[in-house]
Amino acid sequence: EIRNTYTEKKKSKTFGGDQLIKKEEREVGDTGFKPYILYLKQNRGFLTFSVAAICHLSFVIGQILQNSWMAANVDDPHFSTLKLILVYLLIGVVSSLFLLTRTLFTVVLGMQSSRALFSQLLISLFHAPMSFYDSTPLGRILSRVSSDLSIVDLDVPFNLVFTVGSTTNCYTNLAVLAVITWQVLFVSVPMICLAIRLQKYYFSSAKELMRINGTTKSFVANHLAESVAGAITIRAFKEEDRFSAKNLELIDQNGSPFFHYFSANEWLIQRLETLSAAVLAFAGLCMVLLPPGTFSSGFIGMALSYGLSLNMSLVFSINNQCMLANYIISVERLDQYMHIQSEAPEVIEDNRPPVNWPSEGKVEIQNLQIRYRQDAPLVLRGISCTFEGGHKIGIVGRTGSGKTTLIGALFRLVEPSGGKILVDGIDITTIGLHDLRSRFGIIPQDPTLFTGTVRYNLDPLVQHTDKEIWEVLGKCQLKDAVQEKEDGLDSSVVEDGSNWSMGQRQLFCLGRALLRRSKILVLDEATASIDNATDSILQKTIRTEFADCTVITVAHRIPTVMDSTMVLAISDGKLVEYDEPMKLINREDSLFGQLVKEYWSHYQSAESQVEMT
Repeated sequence: EIRNTYTEKKKSKTFGGDQLIKKEEREVGDTGFKPYILYLKQNRGFLTFSVAAICHLSFVIGQILQNSWMAANVDDPHFSTLKLILVYLLIGVVSSLFLLTRTLFTVVLGMQSSRALFSQLLISLFHAPMSFYDSTPLGRILSRVSSDLSIVDLDVPFNLVFTVGSTTNCYTNLAVLAVITWQVLFVSVPMICLAIRLQKYYFSSAKELMRINGTTKSFVANHLAESVAGAITIRAFKEEDRFSAKNLELIDQNGSPFFHYFSANEWLIQRLETLSAAVLAFAGLCMVLLPPGTFSSGFIGMALSYGLSLNMSLVFSINNQCMLANYIISVERLDQYMHIQSEAPEVIEDNRPPVNWPSEGKVEIQNLQIRYRQDAPLVLRGISCTFEGGHKIGIVGRTGSGKTTLIGALFRLVEPSGGKILVDGIDITTIGLHDLRSRFGIIPQDPTLFTGTVRYNLDPLVQHTDKEIWEVLGKCQLKDAVQEKEDGLDSSVVEDGSNWSMGQRQLFCLGRALLRRSKILVLDEATASIDNATDSILQKTIRTEFADCTVITVAHRIPTVMDSTMVLAISDGKLVEYDEPMKLINREDSLFGQLVKEYWSHYQSAESQVEMT
């Protein structure tokens, strides 16, 4: 019932049974020692953990020797008080050194294992294909790289060593009691069996509760990220109360499993304390019934001392084991994202393209078929055409026709299911992704700027001089805007470039393309969200500076492709027509001609409404 309550509820679109947003995976039941082994095998973790465990065992033995020395000689008149105290202190100092060493190795274990797990997670996420991010909400990733990593960094290493330590302390206390009053074994052995049974009974519920708690965190993080990103829209439609209520609901759903986990923990502690109290009472009864002189008063006091601490050590031992079993779930969750199927390699040493590739800019598309996931239907269905070098190609089609998918295939954001793309005679699937993507220029629909400076955003690899950067800024008509800033090229750019207008950000992307001087330039609806003046600057600069380059434009505004050499019209993933724009307009059944008529009809209608207002 609980599991059904917290199963992810996504109204996902499905294609042939394949969900766009996949349900979050989580382990079920006892996974054994697999996550522990995964954690300890990172960076010689087994060795570090073994040293820490041996140090703690040495510390416990030192405590026993220290107390035994005092118990054996406290009533001996031949031992001076000074000697008794000095030996006692010496054993205590040596034991403390072992304790300090244990702590140091625990810190080393945590740092080494956490760094290794984080590096593997980061590499896996950075090399994941775009399809992974399309089907995985941001909240799931954030919950792993924040809360789960925090648990692995801070809780797992110390709790791992504390579990070994508290378990050692518990069995040591029982051993001391058994040596002095062996009759206590009649109670302690059944008590241990019952405690282990209680622990297993507790584990079956607590582990699932913590796993559910981990998955529900992603809902909170995802909702928060979406709310922050869409804050302006939420305020515009006055939906603050609804989103606030939804946030509180998700927080309650996330807190409910933890509350039940805490209740189960208290249930276990209460029963363990009852068991340890029974053992202590039986041990005390045995000591009272022992014949006088069987043991010295010092050893009787030592036994009672260890018996009194048995209560706490037993609770700590079982509780730490349970907490560790719950914390190790975070390692399970990290492991799920440490083995994502990665993209193709960045560089294939045996098949690298020439340094000046592409020199002509000719693109041949041969029976290209694209699907986003296995068992999903084809998005592009056998497209075949050729973009001659130096031509200006316009790609048009209605929303969802496959225009952006075609561009994604060119950059191998999604791998072809069939067919191939040749650029200057080289099949792009046979070379590395870095060799492919670094040779193309792109001006995207949503311009992206990174936190840093103007110089860094235009030339992040420091391959160009300041003179070249200023020349490019002049061509983009950004020179005056940058010169007005006090720091010039070192002027700051905040996150997402929000201190620059949308049009300026798009022109910065144009500047990047100008510096790269790629033979093939792609504009993915680059003018969809900018004003007409910026659009005019963009088109003029592209016509003059990329006159001899192949320019592929995915059109949002029909006028941007009217001066193209060829226009490619796509509908439902199929190539409908591919010809010169004027020839297509003159055809009666032309899809491009229909789109042109619809555009001018909407444009004139919008202008007339503006005049009326």
